[in-house]
Amino acid sequence: MRQATVNDDYEAVFEPDAGQSAGMRLDVFWVTRLSDAEVSRAHVREAIAGGGARLNGQVCTKPGYKLRGGERLSLSLPNFTEAIVPENAPLTVLYRDDSLVVLDKPPALTVHPAPGLPDGTLVNRLVFHFPQLRELSGSRPGIVHRLDKDTSGLLVVALTEPARLSLAEAFASRQAHKTYLALVHGRPDKDEDVIRLPIGRDPDNPTKMAVVAKGGRTALSTYRRVWTAPDGRASLLEVTIATGRTHQIRVHLASLGHPVVGDTVYGPRQQAEWRRQGGAVSRLAGRQMLHAWTLSFPHPQTGRDMTFRCPLPRDFWRLVVRLGRRRQRVGLVGMPGCGKSTLLGFFAAAGFPTFNADAVVAALYAPGGDGAHMLSRRFGDVALTAEGGVDKAWLLAAMRHSDHIRYEVMELIHPLVRGRLEAFFAEHAADRVAFAETPLLLEAGWDAGQDVDAVIGVRCDPAVRRTRLAGRGWSEALMDEMDGWQWTEEKKLARCRYVVDNAGDLDALAAAADRVLAALAGERRADARARLAALAKRHYLGSDG
Repeated sequence: MRQATVNDDYEAVFEPDAGQSAGMRLDVFWVTRLSDAEVSRAHVREAIAGGGARLNGQVCTKPGYKLRGGERLSLSLPNFTEAIVPENAPLTVLYRDDSLVVLDKPPALTVHPAPGLPDGTLVNRLVFHFPQLRELSGSRPGIVHRLDKDTSGLLVVALTEPARLSLAEAFASRQAHKTYLALVHGRPDKDEDVIRLPIGRDPDNPTKMAVVAKGGRTALSTYRRVWTAPDGRASLLEVTIATGRTHQIRVHLASLGHPVVGDTVYGPRQQAEWRRQGGAVSRLAGRQMLHAWTLSFPHPQTGRDMTFRCPLPRDFWRLVVRLGRRRQRVGLVGMPGCGKSTLLGFFAAAGFPTFNADAVVAALYAPGGDGAHMLSRRFGDVALTAEGGVDKAWLLAAMRHSDHIRYEVMELIHPLVRGRLEAFFAEHAADRVAFAETPLLLEAGWDAGQDVDAVIGVRCDPAVRRTRLAGRGWSEALMDEMDGWQWTEEKKLARCRYVVDNAGDLDALAAAADRVLAALAGERRADARARLAALAKRHYLGSDG
């Protein structure tokens, strides 16, 4: 049952030049002034309407009264409390003695009751497991610091009033030290930095906090970047705070342009873009990725320094591991007629996205294609058929006749193919692996790690592939010339991570494709294990990591 206990009395002078604006509502002023006490606007409005507010000594019952400047204000705020209902729900206790208990708070759990939320909180669980807390007054018995609902990790709770007073003093005097792990959007410009920006109520939205030019309270955060995803999409930071302002880490990191992943309040634009990209990574970020990792404080009775470390919860470390997954962009190369396209077809049949450079060139050379346009501008209408596509017979003859023309054609067409290749890999960024058959990948210098991550070379007996090419109408002279325009097979294969010997039938080639897929999957598993090992080395993981 709700009841009023002792009133909390506050006094202030409204000064428009101290971070407030003339015309501010009376209730907004008091919500802003009492932000650290986490007093709700509804609670303030109720107190004002009940006659608890005075302006220059006169009672004012209008929450929307517009302040002009210079008013002497007071507010008597009834300390409404609720009878706390014990709840038999689990707690993860890391340490306890007669004075205190240290917990690992899970995400999605509010710390203490509030108006409209009388149960389902951590405090409701605490009073069940630690009945002595019922002897402490207020709706937050034993709570000396708090974590946001979606923030996980370390929380110390006092079990006695002397312990509460001692711990509260330790936090107020900065004898307690807290370090958080924050997964943020993007990569901060600096690998480590100190953020000294005052925090107050957002003047445009009193329900939020913000970095403010005037009227804010001193806030100090220090971060160190420990990891960034290979695609730069997110970074993991260790953040130490010297002050404990409401939403301090979230506001400070958002002010740098790198809000916490999953934070829809202070990073709505970044989070909306995150969700639009879809995939498992987007689904894993269902809450703000902020975790209270380490906590140290002097014991309230003995004065002994106590330090605790809390491993990341499963959703957090799984997201980091998934973000760190390196997508495998795999190129296929080989001499003409070796069977590259057939191998690519097996990968497509297995459900993986594929890219064929020859098909791309054919589209570029078609009527209206970019390649047709560029070649006609360079060589005139002689390069085109009557339909407006590239005259391939003329082009081949010109390239065979002049190395200079061949190099010009390569300089015109290769960037177009490369652009299509980059767009293909970008489109399939969420896929585990994507394959691109690009015959001149190595010759064009696209295998340096920026365009592809691994290269597969297909080997074939020269006599066999020449027989295949002859069946396509190639002359011996053309075969020799086309071979001469590429690296030798030996040189190509020396640059490949995997080599497939296409010396047998289709069943043998299919089996070779399966072996390559298994090897690539093994690489992905090894990469995931390496990321987990790196997290464990930093003491971020527990027994389930």
